[in-house]
Amino acid sequence: MDRRSAKKQRKKKRSGLKTTLIILGVLLLIGAGGFYYVYGSVKNTANKMHDNSTWDGSSKRKKELTPSKGDPLSILILGVDERQGDRGRSDTLILVTVNPNTNKMVMTSIPRDTRTEIVGKGKEDKINHAYAFGGTKMAIKTVENFLDVPVDYFLKVNMESFKGIVDALGGVTVDNERLAFNYDGYSFPKGELKLSGKEALAYTRMRKQDPQGDFGRNERQRQVISAIINEGAQISSVTKMGDILDVVGTNVKTNMTFDEMKDIQSKYKGARKNVENIEIKGQGQRIGGIYYLVVPEDEKTKIQTTLKEQLEL
Repeated sequence: MDRRSAKKQRKKKRSGLKTTLIILGVLLLIGAGGFYYVYGSVKNTANKMHDNSTWDGSSKRKKELTPSKGDPLSILILGVDERQGDRGRSDTLILVTVNPNTNKMVMTSIPRDTRTEIVGKGKEDKINHAYAFGGTKMAIKTVENFLDVPVDYFLKVNMESFKGIVDALGGVTVDNERLAFNYDGYSFPKGELKLSGKEALAYTRMRKQDPQGDFGRNERQRQVISAIINEGAQISSVTKMGDILDVVGTNVKTNMTFDEMKDIQSKYKGARKNVENIEIKGQGQRIGGIYYLVVPEDEKTKIQTTLKEQLEL
């Protein structure tokens, strides 16, 4: 394989991974919480994931968050492609807000090309560049400023591995209601589909054949997230759990402690059965020769209001 072909292959691999691995953290938080009470290895994995050096809570919180009391909370999932010598970008940004009082979870996808102020950089740019400029902290502050709600926790997922988590679950099931398509050697007809790891990767990778572009891909991404949460909630096999922990422990970082994870599993697990998906809409524009998604103020205000209601702010 020549250098050009190898580069193309690496780029293709990264483009698929960037929209899917984010599910690992959600699985730990909501789906697989029962493990924490049974297996000591889960605690070791949680400790390996823990990183409080970059985010210790939001200044937008007027009172201290207490998960043990069931306060509504938010979790920012960052899917990043980090390579040696390159911090990469957070090409996947999903804010998950969970309200145990209404047993509802809202997943808000933020398109990577969204034009907004990059907090700490003093300019407007694509929102996914915030991570490249200033890492996790700058990405979180930029999302907080854009949505005007606190980010309580983050889950940063490295995109070097994906298929293992789906295969460890024995595959996932999705309902492909909207579009039949072929991609990367796989066929995806309409209807209920049982996907292996490779198939799930391809299912969430396709963009150009979809009339809705990134929005359609994000919809399929959220389908896979929900499927993995539900599959993870049913796991009882020690072998499956071990495989999942191996993937999660080396690919996920979070500021959430083990005790906070247990509280969230105990108080918030019912919300996984009532999920609302939000896609932020805007208009594509070229500014200075660069493509951006420009979100109108009324759309942004509508999303902010919905999230504040969800978080009871």
